[in-house]
Amino acid sequence: MNKRCDIVVIGAGGVGCAIARELSRYQLQVTVLEKECDVAAGTSGRNSAVVHAGFNNKPGSLMAKLCVEGNAGFEQLCKDLDIPYKKTGKLLIAFDEEDLSILDRILEQGRKNGCEGLRIISHEEAQSIMPGVGGIAALLSPNTAIFDPFTYCIALAENAAANGVKFEFEQAVISIRKNNKEFTVVTADNEYSCRFVINCAGLYSDEVAAMAGISGYRIYPCRGEYFILDKIADELLPVPIYPAPKPGIGGLGVHLTPTIDGNIIIGPSAEYIDSKDDYSCTAKIMEKLLNEAKQLIPSLDKKDIIGNYCGIRSKQSSPEEGGFRDFVIKEEPGCPGFINLVGIESPGLTASLPIAKMVCSILDKIEPLSLKSDFIPTRKGHVRFRDLSPEQQIALIEKFPDYGEIVCRCQNVSKHEIREAIENPFGARSISSIKYRAWATTGRCNGGYCLAKIVDMLVNEYGVSPEEISYRGKGSELFSGKVK
Repeated sequence: MNKRCDIVVIGAGGVGCAIARELSRYQLQVTVLEKECDVAAGTSGRNSAVVHAGFNNKPGSLMAKLCVEGNAGFEQLCKDLDIPYKKTGKLLIAFDEEDLSILDRILEQGRKNGCEGLRIISHEEAQSIMPGVGGIAALLSPNTAIFDPFTYCIALAENAAANGVKFEFEQAVISIRKNNKEFTVVTADNEYSCRFVINCAGLYSDEVAAMAGISGYRIYPCRGEYFILDKIADELLPVPIYPAPKPGIGGLGVHLTPTIDGNIIIGPSAEYIDSKDDYSCTAKIMEKLLNEAKQLIPSLDKKDIIGNYCGIRSKQSSPEEGGFRDFVIKEEPGCPGFINLVGIESPGLTASLPIAKMVCSILDKIEPLSLKSDFIPTRKGHVRFRDLSPEQQIALIEKFPDYGEIVCRCQNVSKHEIREAIENPFGARSISSIKYRAWATTGRCNGGYCLAKIVDMLVNEYGVSPEEISYRGKGSELFSGKVK
């Protein structure tokens, strides 16, 4: 089937969803194609969930400029779209004199980038912020924050859709043709004719560019593994803690980060791998993570670990080169109308809104954009039952009885919240889609109690065949048939 629109955005991660939302301000027909079954299925859903301040990036780079701009506007965006957000600050810890010199360099770099409030503090002051922290001194970043990256992508996409953007999932792009001024973007199911293509394919941005005849890009996948600790952040970790970053590695070092939901994340590692789809967690790295984390907080206990995961950075720098290369965000001179975003690794999520505005500015110079008069700038999120007072919970149960049945005991998620997750605007019904909307299956039992209840709802209340239920879309089906 051939479908027509003005712009095809390839990829529904944080940057793709931000671009879709920003484009929805204008009189354009926009379609977002995503190869997975939902938004945030790749790197955008597998990271440290930190809003970075911008001091780690090279002065004068797009990374630095857009990260600082993104940090400045992030809180207001989260308010507009009802996204959980908390400004915590951050500590970079120095363990020796070499680390102190690194912090001095980062402080100066941050000031050049326009980061406000940065200062080096004593070990005693660091202890007053984070009791029990190791090291001899620290760099304090007051404007670092934490947020929920899943809700972030979902909210951007829902707001874009409310303003007319179409999202089509499980539509992996297999080829791109250009005839005169029109592109034809081909998936296994459809063809999409458009005037502009925006490549936000993340790990696969080099391959998508090659489909359009654009050579010279290569993405090197760099895996970062993480531990998830139980809900002990309130008592143990009020702020993210990082070591002073060592030069040459592919990331910022193993750090500890509190989450919006009260868990603690330990990681990531940084390991170049061959496959862009290898999300394995390894025993060797897991042990290394824990040992390095204990240097930051010696009181950490292995018994608090409830899970692990990993993400993959889309790096342009090779293993031999290491470090970071700058973002590529441009219309390709040899392929007019094709806007390339390549190597958007961290701080891509923090920078996603100014990246989106930059893309719109590029488009506007090619062909002036016209604003809509009826753009909807806000989005209302779902109620978190567990966050309400007893009086508010009783009132909700009287109005919607399903709030009175708890499906996920670890996270105190009600049946009504599961129902809202199942009935999301995109029709995404994988277990992971429900998980990241309602936060069920993410507690200490890892779905041991609630997964069966969610499956029962899908089968008996929504008519989904058991064989159709998947964890994360096609190829991850949970059931193959009945045993009796």
